[in-house]
Amino acid sequence: MTTTIKGLDADRLQHLRETIQQDITADKYFGAVVLVAHQGEIALQEAFGWSGADHARKLELDSVFSLFSLTKAFTTVLTLRAIELGQFALTTRVCEVIPEFNGPMRDRITFFHLLTHQSGLPALWIPKPGMFIDRLDEIIAAICQYVRPVDPPGVKCHYSPLFNHALMGEAVRRTDPQQRSYRQILQDEVLTLLGMHDTAIGQRKDLADRHIFPDFRGKPPQEHLSRHNNDPQGAFKDETAEMPWVGGISTVPDLFRFAEMLRRGGTLNGARILSPAMIGLATQNWTGDKPNELYKAVAINNGWEPYPAYIGLGFCLRGELVCPNLFGTLPSPGTYGNYGSGSTLFWVDPETDLTFVYLSAGIMQQAPNIERFQRLSDIAASAVL
Repeated sequence: MTTTIKGLDADRLQHLRETIQQDITADKYFGAVVLVAHQGEIALQEAFGWSGADHARKLELDSVFSLFSLTKAFTTVLTLRAIELGQFALTTRVCEVIPEFNGPMRDRITFFHLLTHQSGLPALWIPKPGMFIDRLDEIIAAICQYVRPVDPPGVKCHYSPLFNHALMGEAVRRTDPQQRSYRQILQDEVLTLLGMHDTAIGQRKDLADRHIFPDFRGKPPQEHLSRHNNDPQGAFKDETAEMPWVGGISTVPDLFRFAEMLRRGGTLNGARILSPAMIGLATQNWTGDKPNELYKAVAINNGWEPYPAYIGLGFCLRGELVCPNLFGTLPSPGTYGNYGSGSTLFWVDPETDLTFVYLSAGIMQQAPNIERFQRLSDIAASAVL
């Protein structure tokens, strides 16, 4: 559904709708739910296509998706909030909060390094092959036992699929004055306050019927094992799984509320989550011209020139250069947001006040996904008059 909004070109939004439908018809993915808003007013909010290859179930506006690494945005916000409240600082060494995370080079890693993916920890999806990943305490124990930096902190940008945000989630938990779990802190301090009622860590029972279970289209990556079922990706259907790096589920309307909180300087409907000063700090480029070592390999394998990581404090940025970017090339350089494995994305352009949220079914490989989201982001950005 499109709504005429002052400042946006309705024809470009219609073109966006048609492009999404063409992608689905071409079987690039099964379906998607999309939202475009300008200055907080929703101009486009629509569900397209199907939840799976069998076309048995249409997607709806309230369809619930696994967020994958977009979950990291929640953990980032909790970490920034903890810093604002003085629980620890950007310059605090992680070993001061998690003493067992010690040893050469690890004892120099700060929360700034974790947030900017400059910890030097390797870009791996699991600390120990074959282990269950549904319990945060076991993940932290395995990180401390098995994972060592491959570079000194601050030297390179190794995007961390798991380690950095697991450590941050644990630090938030350990320094919480009320001694709550990570899941409960997120619920109390973000989700409830923002009215994100269809968002959870783990597959909450009341959301299970609407949850679109991840379909890797025959090319599954690392297994995500849970002790509570036998599915290779079973952690995504486990209600009790607590994975601050990958375990979130949500809807497009809920993610729009989260994005609106960020766009409005950390406050939504009277609920203050972060300060404008912190959001300003977090959405600067703190990795300079360093490439993202994980995506550097993707670039080389696809004939692209390696390009800068453009990472702030936990948020990804559009950046200055014209290069492959999930946020497109037309949004302003300060555009920020997060994304998850071949299927999920949101961004906020602070110059044009444009917000884009996109959750899709049927996970794409990395390079085609970058090209897909770059194209759709540019179409959305071109709607601004």
